[in-house]
Amino acid sequence: MQVSDRNRESRSIAVLALVCAVLQLALAPNVGLGNGRANFALVFSACVALQSGGRRGVVAGFLAGLFFDLSTTGPIGLMAFCLSTSSFALGLEERNRMAGDLASATAHFAVASLAVSLAYHLAMLLVGQADSLLDVLVFRTLPTAALTFVFFLPFDYYFSRVHVPSGPSLGGGHFSRRGV
Repeated sequence: MQVSDRNRESRSIAVLALVCAVLQLALAPNVGLGNGRANFALVFSACVALQSGGRRGVVAGFLAGLFFDLSTTGPIGLMAFCLSTSSFALGLEERNRMAGDLASATAHFAVASLAVSLAYHLAMLLVGQADSLLDVLVFRTLPTAALTFVFFLPFDYYFSRVHVPSGPSLGGGHFSRRGV
């Protein structure tokens, strides 16, 4: 007998938010590569956008970006804007893109990570918190995108292989149109 748990997705998002918030505050400032730090707010917003898409992804991106902005010395609202935009782009299809498709979700996140890191650090250059364009591109953008990508991989694996999506399903899995 299958029981539909309507609050399962909300609980998993709340747990994901808590884990990413703790990692953003405790781990990200202590693990760096060059001047780059991992962005767990991006990891959270991308996981929600790739899982749920739509409005939920954009709202999660905005709130995660606001949390990031309030916990760093950057301009308030910059990361909120970047994460809202990236969550919108990642969640355009409004389907669970992470369910069983590790490569697709990973590729989409890699592009989003590089774009968000570049936009954020270029804006930081414009407000005077970076030294030069070389510093922004080589010592901040690339290390931030790489570290964020590396820390996204366990979340991606969990949501694509371990976490079974909720909702009605026939046969216990998702359907594929391969071979048609």
